Amino acid sequence: MVEKIIEYNKKFVKEKQYEKYETSKYPDKHLAILTCMDTRLIELLPAALGIKNGDAKIIKNAGGVITHPYGSVMRSLLVAIVELGVTEIMVIGHTDCGVQGLNAKEMLEELKQRGIKEKYIEIIRNSGIDFENWLSGFDSVEQSVQDTVYVLKNHPLMPENIEICGYIMDSVTGELRLP
Repeated sequence: MVEKIIEYNKKFVKEKQYEKYETSKYPDKHLAILTCMDTRLIELLPAALGIKNGDAKIIKNAGGVITHPYGSVMRSLLVAIVELGVTEIMVIGHTDCGVQGLNAKEMLEELKQRGIKEKYIEIIRNSGIDFENWLSGFDSVEQSVQDTVYVLKNHPLMPENIEICGYIMDSVTGELRLP
């Protein structure tokens, strides 16, 4: 698959297809969106929100959540605010999320079945990683969005003038609703 992607990329560049996507690193709408990495949202989310290339910083991870208050998601949002002019953050969860109901113990067992040695899991656990928290999902997408918004609004490094809101997107229609 990667070889086909590389082949396509060479053609894309040669034909200068990139020209229609040219923009600056600064989001035109001063917006950052924290959302899920779900494949259904790749084109649906921007289309449903009416945003185009250059309009927003979109940060994606499993579930569209903040798993650590000083992890990469929070860092990315702070960079977007301080360095790139973001003034608003949207947290967008979605229906039928794969992270909902994710079970850490089952995930660890699957990793072991795929060849991850127990000794590495124990080394990581003894280094302070709480697998049950880190690898668990959430029970309710509504609660997950509310929790993420709460973390952002109450983060000690979040400037007070940043607008933060949360929504849930229907992963079929793109419709937004409040959590």
